[in-house]
Amino acid sequence: MSNNNIHFTEFEIGGKKIRVETGKLAKQANGAVTVSCGETVVLVTAVASKEPQEGTDFFPLLVDYEEKFYAAGKIPGGFFKREGRPSENAILTSRLIDRPIRPLFPDGYYNDVQIITSVLSYDQANLPDIISMIGTSFALYISDIPFYKPIGAVRIGYLKGEYVINPTVEELKLCELSLVVAGTRDSVIMLEGEAKELPEDIILTAIEKAQIEIEKIVDAQIKFVQEIRPEKIVETWHEEQTRLETKLKYNQLLKKEYSESIETSLTIIGKSEREEGLESLKKEIIQKLKNEFEGTEESLNLSLFNEVYDSLCREKMRNLIIEKQLRVDHRKLDEIRPMECETGILPRVHGSALFTRGQTQALVITTLGSVRDEQSVDTLEEDTTRKFYLHYNFPPFSVGDIKPRRSQSRREIGHGALAEKAVKVLIPEGNEFPYTIRVVSEILESNGSSSMATVCGASLSLMDAGVPIKKPVAGVALGLVKENERYEILTDILGIEDHYGDMDFKAVGTADGLTAIQMDLKIDGVSIAILRDIFERSKKGRLFILEKMNATIAKPRAELSHYVPKMLIVNVSTDKIGSIIGPSGKNIKRIIEETGTCIDIKDNGEIFITADELEKIEKAKYLIEGLVREAKVGEIYNGKVKRITKFGAFVEILPGIEGLLHISNLSHSHVSKVEDVLKMNDEIQVKVIGIDQQGKIDLSRKDLIPKPERNEENYSRRFKKRENNN
Repeated sequence: MSNNNIHFTEFEIGGKKIRVETGKLAKQANGAVTVSCGETVVLVTAVASKEPQEGTDFFPLLVDYEEKFYAAGKIPGGFFKREGRPSENAILTSRLIDRPIRPLFPDGYYNDVQIITSVLSYDQANLPDIISMIGTSFALYISDIPFYKPIGAVRIGYLKGEYVINPTVEELKLCELSLVVAGTRDSVIMLEGEAKELPEDIILTAIEKAQIEIEKIVDAQIKFVQEIRPEKIVETWHEEQTRLETKLKYNQLLKKEYSESIETSLTIIGKSEREEGLESLKKEIIQKLKNEFEGTEESLNLSLFNEVYDSLCREKMRNLIIEKQLRVDHRKLDEIRPMECETGILPRVHGSALFTRGQTQALVITTLGSVRDEQSVDTLEEDTTRKFYLHYNFPPFSVGDIKPRRSQSRREIGHGALAEKAVKVLIPEGNEFPYTIRVVSEILESNGSSSMATVCGASLSLMDAGVPIKKPVAGVALGLVKENERYEILTDILGIEDHYGDMDFKAVGTADGLTAIQMDLKIDGVSIAILRDIFERSKKGRLFILEKMNATIAKPRAELSHYVPKMLIVNVSTDKIGSIIGPSGKNIKRIIEETGTCIDIKDNGEIFITADELEKIEKAKYLIEGLVREAKVGEIYNGKVKRITKFGAFVEILPGIEGLLHISNLSHSHVSKVEDVLKMNDEIQVKVIGIDQQGKIDLSRKDLIPKPERNEENYSRRFKKRENNN
């Protein structure tokens, strides 16, 4: 439908109407659409440079997902009160948008392309990430940018045995599965999600159901473009003829004279040795070509030569796998590299593990903290906190590189988020284990699957720390080499197999089911049939790794490290929180100072007491309970003498609560002076014998003291004497 230059379309996905409009906003972009679902609205723009930058030999795609706080009626925190660097959620969503569209641009297209998605309105129910992915495909497909195969994307949940397409925020909290599926009309191109130990068949059924909805989204795009113009403009972006001829010449030369040498270097088992062999061979060929060109008008185009050499290495590796089932390190296609698992290798930390698989090594450390160590998360939704979080660090030395270390890269954030998803479902609830948990993975060596090494190391490290995780968890990365209808699946891929292969598939879980999934492709999709084979191979690898890990440590340690702070939770009625805090925090500050503890109070009445010694915690607990307890008639208390007067003593029976112990209630015998029985700060047992309407408390000591027995002989003598006197 259209109105002058404004065009829009509406379609229904999972019972929810999605509206896409173009021609009204951001008209100078190559392609721009606004997409709305409910009252959530996003603006997606796609812009491409006119020409590629000189010397560029890769596709420079940049995707930015921008959360505007005004979209949810919020003002950003901080001093500047404006959106700053992207949040972790924004970075992860940018990656989510990038991954399915990147492989669909034509080979050799090196123009800069930038996608900017701005969340303009958010209704707190319909998440903006999925409609941003849909909007990106729409914006590219209606533009003159060479993007010829539109995609669709849905999130599918599994709730009470039913599949839910694009669940709301509230529904998602209850779902056992949250899986984002992106694909073309007839194949799946990306997976990203988390599950609560679900079997593979439930996940596969979810993907099949998602594919039905994706087909509708793709059809809507094709129809929409046809309404705007009969067909998409095909841009002439192909390489210059001279470049093509030069590349063809280099390719023929390398294949004729160096094909066997490349294959020999490519199949050297060690990573460093293999890289050195390939690099040495390349230098040898370059020098030979330079000598041949010397004295002629022709010169070696080093950039094109490097491109051709890399392309031939790719072709050789793929042919070895398809034709001979031979991998570069001589493993079988389903064979996992040798593994080593160690725990407790760092003496001072709360938990540690070293997980090594081949030439990939992760040192994973667990730290336990108090409630105040929870991470605050400021998003478009309600501000929340996280009691478990995992950080992934990938220093350059892990691959023998030199690079400045500044903030974490998008890749590091993405890998850490995947590992966190995989493990968090197994973390105990706060009432069972009240500690805040931080896990840090330091990648010390990398040759593929470092995020999966992080998951395995995290499981070992958490158990070493004594965190009562429900089950061990492990993950494995799989690759794919597909040539026409022939394909081979690779278990536990190397870096070079990821680089030259078609897929990076990661599935994480326990022995009973999956907890996280991620799949990225470099081709335009895979069928459900291939996915079934991939899931089956993945499960086999995961169970094998779990068996090896369990041989090192199969369950959490019974005791926490001596260095872990001690913690106790005290639950009080919410109407007593004010009494505990006191005016201007007077009471709680006094308790913290007296006991040397750290105390955090939550709105639901949970009080977390943390200290380095249990005695301090018990003292703080006693003082807190004293502030909320009420004295009752008939109860006995251990009190402390606070003041002495002529008529009695004031005894503190609960923190801040005193009662009067009258001189007549000190003893069964006559007491002339209070000081004859009590002194200041004496600790005594007293009984509450009365509380008046003003709350004044009367105490007794003599009620807790046995009455003295009568001496019958003395009593009889006194009685007779009294009779005689009468």
